[in-house]
Amino acid sequence: MKEKAVRVKANWPVMILLLLGLSTIAFPLYMAIVIAFKQPSEMTNTISGILSLPSKWSFSNFSQAMEVTDFWHSLRNSILITVVTVILSILLHSLLGYAVGRNRSHSRFYKFVYLFVVSGMFVPFAILMMPLAKQTASMGLGNWAGVILLYVVFYMPMNVLLYSGYLVNIPVALEEAARVDGASTWRTYWKVIFPLMTPMHATVAIITSLAVWNDVMTPLVIMSGTGQNTLPLAQLNFQTQFGTNYNLAFASYLLALIPILIFYIICQKQIINGVVNGAVK
Repeated sequence: MKEKAVRVKANWPVMILLLLGLSTIAFPLYMAIVIAFKQPSEMTNTISGILSLPSKWSFSNFSQAMEVTDFWHSLRNSILITVVTVILSILLHSLLGYAVGRNRSHSRFYKFVYLFVVSGMFVPFAILMMPLAKQTASMGLGNWAGVILLYVVFYMPMNVLLYSGYLVNIPVALEEAARVDGASTWRTYWKVIFPLMTPMHATVAIITSLAVWNDVMTPLVIMSGTGQNTLPLAQLNFQTQFGTNYNLAFASYLLALIPILIFYIICQKQIINGVVNGAVK
């Protein structure tokens, strides 16, 4: 006898929500691409004029945008700040997350440290902006080094929360076995625990890099007047007192999107593995 094929009913409410969510991403991306390739003369106040495709696809806006923003210099600064921040965040925040995650259940001190660090997520940057600007200037850190230092501190609460939570999926028996073999706590962490947290490293790298790459306020406040621009900071040149050059601005936004998009694609597999491993364990 032939087996009857199992018919799967479509969940239309979920499908509609997914399509709505997709439209919120696809439509702005379509607008950015279309406007970036248009000439200013093609921009009209009508909806059809804005949404219509360019009469001639040209890369002239991209070359002008690169010139206005000093693209390669700004790109170098953004990559430097982002890469150093991500590396320091993974090394320091994972170590703190490990210390707190393994000890907070039986130590009041580590529980207090955990709550104190995580509470930093509720402190808005606007309150700290002016004191930090004055303090970094007086310490000679009104440059990219000061920005990196502040980023490592700002993203510590979220990253420690992620790392300490992920440690639940790593059995303590692995550390006990390493200690039986004569490994110290320091060696156990770097040789056993740190490699096992690779999926969470990728997740932290993506979250931190996206936040650092797109941030405007911190470099604007700390590096103002130094002549050192990141890409988001350089893109403020398109906004003047009398208007905004949307064609060059959107072309610059697309150029800034490419590096972080490539980085996300590279780390995507590790993030999925982290979610799956967490669900299975």
